Amino acid sequence: MRRRGERGGGDSDGDSGRARAEGRSGAARQERGRLAWRSWLRTVLLDLLLIYISVPFLIRLFPFVLTKVAFLNFVAFPFFVDLQRPELLLNNTINLYLTTEPGVTVGIWHTVPGSRGAEAGDKDQRWYEEALADAHPVIIYLHGNGGTRAASHRIQFLKMMGAADFHILALDYRGYGDSSGHPTESGFTTDVLALYDWAKARSGNSSILFWGHSLGTGIATNAARKLQEERGVQVDAIVLESPYTDIREAAAHMPITKIYRQFPGFEYLILDSLALGNMFFRSNENVKVLACPLLMLHAEDDAVVPLQLGRKLFETAHSAYKDKTKVKFITFPKKLGLGHDYISFNPELPTLVK
Repeated sequence: MRRRGERGGGDSDGDSGRARAEGRSGAARQERGRLAWRSWLRTVLLDLLLIYISVPFLIRLFPFVLTKVAFLNFVAFPFFVDLQRPELLLNNTINLYLTTEPGVTVGIWHTVPGSRGAEAGDKDQRWYEEALADAHPVIIYLHGNGGTRAASHRIQFLKMMGAADFHILALDYRGYGDSSGHPTESGFTTDVLALYDWAKARSGNSSILFWGHSLGTGIATNAARKLQEERGVQVDAIVLESPYTDIREAAAHMPITKIYRQFPGFEYLILDSLALGNMFFRSNENVKVLACPLLMLHAEDDAVVPLQLGRKLFETAHSAYKDKTKVKFITFPKKLGLGHDYISFNPELPTLVK
């Protein structure tokens, strides 16, 4: 007979056994969890490695993929903007469309000089076209890849240069924004020259200059060279903002290609595939035959197109130009924080151009 208050030894042993069993079961569950997590991680890492290895070969086999990455025309930011109503974002600006070749129509914003803002009011397209002949210089603005003419830094450019009494014609190339067609290097040149002809026919003796930013710098020099070689006509001036030498060298330095620079066959599989996609943008060759005033602008903290590429292009142009005074290169200190897209936020920009 047990004394009052005593516990049975069997019960104690049973509790202890259950505890040990539960402990072993818990440890087993944890171990299974660790094994499952390791298996999942291993699968993910192997999948990522497979994708990493496959991408260069896919690009080589299907170079059109690279054109999508280079042009980024499918990234139509800012979203939900009505490109037909620029007045919601800008003063003294209208939207128009221009057919650059059969089946291709491009969207354009025309901003008139700030000094004519009071007149602009609710004027129609005819008034804006006639205004091009008012002796104020005309900028044909050629934007970089991705987005539309409504991107914030492009809006800032229109505001800045419009206030400085320039006309600005900002177009979305074929395949961008609300423009029809598909993006190609030769097609971009066709679009720009069609707009140049349209503006020249309406601007009288006003100066017309090409202003290219990033990808647009290669488009600007392509158009200027074709204009000069095929028609014997020089554009009045060219401004290149964040320029590069050619698209191959630019791609070799862009952040998106950094993870592949040590990859065996990087040049053959990726860089050489640009030519298979008919992408060249050879500004370094174009500037050798140009003779018009050429201004290059580059921020020291440009993380997309390194300053060294802009400087290299300047040195090529400076060496080729007979009149060295026509070629200028201006850099913006890192402390200004202008980077790749925001040179147009520098209040000194109009003065530098004039």
